[in-house]
Amino acid sequence: MKRVLAFFGAFNPPTTAHVQLARFAMEQTGREGVVFVPSKSAYIQGEQGKDSAYSDALRLKMLNILAGNRPWMEVSAMELHAEHQPRTYDTLCRLRQAGVDPALLIGSDKLPELEHEWLHVREIAREFGFVCLARGADACAGLIANDPYLRALAPYIQVLESPPELRDISSTRVRALMAQLRAVKREIIDLVPGDILGML
Repeated sequence: MKRVLAFFGAFNPPTTAHVQLARFAMEQTGREGVVFVPSKSAYIQGEQGKDSAYSDALRLKMLNILAGNRPWMEVSAMELHAEHQPRTYDTLCRLRQAGVDPALLIGSDKLPELEHEWLHVREIAREFGFVCLARGADACAGLIANDPYLRALAPYIQVLESPPELRDISSTRVRALMAQLRAVKREIIDLVPGDILGML
């Protein structure tokens, strides 16, 4: 059975950090690939409270383009095709039934959420295991050591220190920059006559 990392997320949009960190984690853990599992846009906006979400079809298309020239990268649309957003544990079980042995790849920003916002955490830990990438200024080892709930899960969590240059890249930042870019583009269109705009 192929040993992979299962990387769940909004990928709204996918970033350089998503791709590079996934490959980094795969290489560090000796896994054979990474399966990207995008969440439904309704869940991203409704449950996660994001200000906006690219459509399911567009995010899936972007991920498939990225996977096209990266043999180690796979994309699973099983959550997008479900009637309601599945729980992570259920999707991991379905991936296993599909013939892969997944460990769950998460960012360290998810660690504080595990106790109160996730379901089936102990089953995920015991049956699949976590691979945790440090994000931002997070000190994973200290976070786990100082939290009784996380300390009990520690044997099932492999912590990886992310390359510093990738720690602060996020989809949220990309969306904010894209909004600024669109605003600047609109301003330029207002300032420059259309018949010479293409010359700039």
